[in-house]
Amino acid sequence: MTTLSTYLQIANNQSKWQAMTAASPDVATQTKYFKDNIGKVTSADAFMKDARLFNYAMTAFGLSDLTYAKGLMQKVLAGGVSSSSALANTLNSANIKAFATAFDFADNGETTTTSSTLVDNVVGKYTEQALETNQGQQNPGVQLALYFQQHAPSLTSVYGILADSKILTVVQTALGISSSTSSQSIDTQYRLLSMQVKIADFQDPTKLQQFISRFAAQYDYNNGGDANSQSSLLSTLFDTSGSGSSFGLDTSLLMSVQGTKFGYF
Repeated sequence: MTTLSTYLQIANNQSKWQAMTAASPDVATQTKYFKDNIGKVTSADAFMKDARLFNYAMTAFGLSDLTYAKGLMQKVLAGGVSSSSALANTLNSANIKAFATAFDFADNGETTTTSSTLVDNVVGKYTEQALETNQGQQNPGVQLALYFQQHAPSLTSVYGILADSKILTVVQTALGISSSTSSQSIDTQYRLLSMQVKIADFQDPTKLQQFISRFAAQYDYNNGGDANSQSSLLSTLFDTSGSGSSFGLDTSLLMSVQGTKFGYF
């Protein structure tokens, strides 16, 4: 299966796949512990001292790589999110800000963890992360596509792309931008992406799916695929409106893929 066909299979049946993931033994065990114990936590310190609760929440918000940085996260939670100078608002990380907003002990104190909305939100995010991780073990491109689907609509500027390595990888792949550009200055990268990306397009469901399709096609092309996969790839490069317009892949790429399939090159 191509990256796109696998992604669409999941995206078009999201609730079914999430339910399957939630029911898996490891996810179900960790979720039960979180549900049974998070309401007992009354402070940021107590929250961070329970490694299972803290790691579950960090994973849910895409911060599993920072579970070791307890000193940083303690400062994040201590500062809350109300002040524009709060650490959570100055780190340029949407995930950290979302984490600090959900666990806002600074403003909500002991009542922070008593909300059923909080529990449902964190459990849903954890399940989605587990689903993405599971798919990534089979095909990293599917994991990236699912992640982009979840997070790209909340972007507010090109800087948000640059602050998230997974989103940046999707954008670079879709647009054919070399990953080596990440070594350039932030201002240079910003100017480059600003000329090629309209953030508002990611709030449009149709345009979002077109961009993900473009990424999936490029991902499979970059990583090599058999003839049948490339044949399927060609059919996904065009929209379903009957106009025959591609999702923006350049002509040389289309010709190259066609040549690989039919033996012209």
